[in-house]
Amino acid sequence: MSRWGERLKKVEQLAESFQQHPLTTRYKPRLWPCQPSSVWKLFPRQNMAVGFAQSCKEAVHIFALEKEKASQGQRIYLVTSYSELWHYYRTYPQSLMHCYEVIPEGAVCKIYFDLEFHKPSNRESDGKSMVALLVQYVCDKLMEVYGIKCSVKNVLNLDSSTEEKFSRHLVFILENAAFKDNLHVGRFVHAVLQPVINKITVESCPDEGPTTEDSQSRVVSEPTEGPEMKRRKEEERDLSFLLVKNKDARNGLFVDLGVYTKNRNFRLYKSSKVGKNAAFTVADDNEFVPEPTRGVSTEESVFLASLVCNVSFTAQRILTWDAPERSGPQCQQGPASNPGTVSGCSSSPYQEVDNFVLTLVRKDGIQGYVRRWSYFAAEQLLVYDINKYRWCANVGRFHKSNNIMIVVDLKEEVWYQKCHDPDCRNFRSSSYPLPQELCVRYILALDEEDQAYIMDDAGNFQPGRASPDDKTPDVWGDDQEFLESLDQFEQTGEISDQLLLACVDDGSSLQEGQTDQ
Repeated sequence: MSRWGERLKKVEQLAESFQQHPLTTRYKPRLWPCQPSSVWKLFPRQNMAVGFAQSCKEAVHIFALEKEKASQGQRIYLVTSYSELWHYYRTYPQSLMHCYEVIPEGAVCKIYFDLEFHKPSNRESDGKSMVALLVQYVCDKLMEVYGIKCSVKNVLNLDSSTEEKFSRHLVFILENAAFKDNLHVGRFVHAVLQPVINKITVESCPDEGPTTEDSQSRVVSEPTEGPEMKRRKEEERDLSFLLVKNKDARNGLFVDLGVYTKNRNFRLYKSSKVGKNAAFTVADDNEFVPEPTRGVSTEESVFLASLVCNVSFTAQRILTWDAPERSGPQCQQGPASNPGTVSGCSSSPYQEVDNFVLTLVRKDGIQGYVRRWSYFAAEQLLVYDINKYRWCANVGRFHKSNNIMIVVDLKEEVWYQKCHDPDCRNFRSSSYPLPQELCVRYILALDEEDQAYIMDDAGNFQPGRASPDDKTPDVWGDDQEFLESLDQFEQTGEISDQLLLACVDDGSSLQEGQTDQ
């Protein structure tokens, strides 16, 4: 067979192979809503993923992936956008089936719960009823403490139960309200569940009184004197339905209190733990229905609603629950004890930015300070509520009573001023560039050790470094004209006469050469 005939046969074989196993459509950012360019980077360590995400101009987020047949607990970290993750999440359900949202330190987030109990040890427990009672109790507490109305229709209820374990994730989607970060969520949950936590402590250690920390926490939710204490004790709900038995028959709690830590990995909708088949799905008793969005399917809307840190800056009320010793759900209001630090709820994860903001509000003899900061991971915005410094660019003077906000856009590397004054509510000042030393203008340089994984066209995770001895098989040969013809065929669906004639001439010359030999 001539060289031309062999090549033609290879083309036919490859065409048949592509028809049987078509390549996945590459992610293309949607025009509606407007999406940034594609980003998809994998890292072996979380801190590297965080560094890269902070260097990106695009709206990206960090996810943790567990690999099948990997060592116990080994995870790799993915940086991408919500929409791109969803695109490949549907395409490669096997490769991406063990996926977790990384809840960044300090990021504004929704209230979330991880609920579970061992079924054989709790045969009398009705999981659905326990979920309903907990949701109602938390909604009542949100109204009592913050004046926020919510119901079961505001709670996404996800189920990954098995024959052995009852397992749920609850995500509260409140209207225009979210918590400052997941540490504040954890303090709120601890405080409102303190009666049942104390009960477990007393039953587990009957000879021991409550610890100092328990006593401090109790002060938060239970006043220690006066008629108010008596009234609250009388109205205190019976939370015994949250008591469960562990596998070893010891007392436990239906609510996992260990999921409110820095950079927590929280399993995603439609994902399962490695080695398990129970993925989170919408529970049959779920009553939350996401609002329809143009260009977004219902299933994707559920996915977006399930993301704990998918919170927009616009019109959000930031909820806080301070540490127990500060006795209440408010941040400290006074100036910082150390003039060089941020007051209120400690420093943000970006202390250099904190210090820069202080220089903006401490001048002309005025000692302004940061009452509270909030970080919106979905938009990479740091929002600082300022006290004692009320200069507003909208009116060109200091407000008499209402304070201002300084907003730092880490993605665009600029800052601007907004205002709490009702007359300036929709005002936003001009954007000013951040100092050069605060700007991350580089893409993280990855050495051979760092670029540990890539995802191929089949959705498989593979080492990102190719061995010098590994060579791609030469399927097509080195004929440039033939490669050009194939490229044009893929783009237009037809091969030009000029390229065909060139290949025919090439085949004829080969035959003549073989004859001469």
